[in-house]
Amino acid sequence: MPQVTASVTVPCDPGTAFAVSQTTGKLRLSWDPFIREQHFLHGATAPDKGVQTLTKARVGPTMISQYSSYRPPTSVGMTMVKGPWFFANFGGGWRFKPSADGGTEATWKYTYSIRPGWLRFVAEPIGQWLLGREIRARINAFAKACADPAVLAAVRPD
Repeated sequence: MPQVTASVTVPCDPGTAFAVSQTTGKLRLSWDPFIREQHFLHGATAPDKGVQTLTKARVGPTMISQYSSYRPPTSVGMTMVKGPWFFANFGGGWRFKPSADGGTEATWKYTYSIRPGWLRFVAEPIGQWLLGREIRARINAFAKACADPAVLAAVRPD
């Protein structure tokens, strides 16, 4: 299956970086350029393995995804439950590890497949370009959020 990956080093510890990546509500909307709306489903109030979320992208598509893993402060994984017709499968994984300079190296990866099969030859290169652009914009916005005093104050315990 095709994949797109992006990495960035941020100036905070892995626990803080992970916490920024899992923000919700207005705080998440303040930094994440992809999301127009996002909320937990089925009465869930926090992320955890098995929890589902509904995400509406700023550009239109809506996806219901489920946490396939939730391991603070090192990694989180999501898989598509229901989404745009052109994805047969979609999943994302975000990993966080200490960097040599005392910060955190964040690596985000999306894996997907296109349907119908006959469309893959044309759609996968387009998907690589579009999803590559999107993941780079998101991780760069995440990096800015990890240096934003207001975001950091919101995720760090007093």
